[in-house]
Amino acid sequence: MRCLFCGHAETKVTDKRDIKGKVRRRRECLNPRCKKRFTTYEQVEGIDLYVIKKDGRREKFERRKLEDGIEKALEKRPISKEDVEKMINEIEESLKKNTKGKEVNSSVIGELVMKKLKKLDGVAYVRFASVYRDFKDVNDFKREIKNLG
Repeated sequence: MRCLFCGHAETKVTDKRDIKGKVRRRRECLNPRCKKRFTTYEQVEGIDLYVIKKDGRREKFERRKLEDGIEKALEKRPISKEDVEKMINEIEESLKKNTKGKEVNSSVIGELVMKKLKKLDGVAYVRFASVYRDFKDVNDFKREIKNLG
């Protein structure tokens, strides 16, 4: 990457961190006369995908909605932000790779989330399942918990 200050063609990465779906890189110019440091942020381009909802509506895939649903299920659970971010990235990557065409049923996304949550945290899994599968009473919870174990 070119130096932002002197335009030199070579820089080196001195530090790299993942922050909220972005990669933060500290860079240093390799020009001996410059040696200035700067920060860059990289973010994966959003996927050009449409979600077909249960009622037949079609809407553009929004990572934020996926994040919100997962974060709500994981609220007050002992799961790190890094693990949540990793899970969301894996789901998004799976959608990119496995979606034929540019449309995916919301049920596919829901099942991917449930599969990941089941491995990560049982309580969050049941919370998500109760909304996703529209539990009607306590028996639905009991059934899901029995299947969990």
